[in-house]
Amino acid sequence: MARNAPRIYTAPASIERFKALQQALDAELLVKLEMTDGRILEGTVIERPSIQQYRGPDDTEGTHGQLALDVPGAGVQLIWLDEIADFTRLGTH
Repeated sequence: MARNAPRIYTAPASIERFKALQQALDAELLVKLEMTDGRILEGTVIERPSIQQYRGPDDTEGTHGQLALDVPGAGVQLIWLDEIADFTRLGTH
């Protein structure tokens, strides 16, 4: 059974974007994330983002992914991949 997500995606372009983020965001990478809501988060990627099947709010199944980011002073944040507008690599930890 799939887990629940706030939004799910089935379009190939969306899924390819998630895969590109998954490949680019290596474990122990220090990054600055620009979020779609305008927030900026900086931290260390715990592990590569996971992409999997989820159930959306209307109970349909689709794809989404999450990134675990260790943000200094705020702890580990689980971020939905569609909330990332852009990112900058700052180095490795």
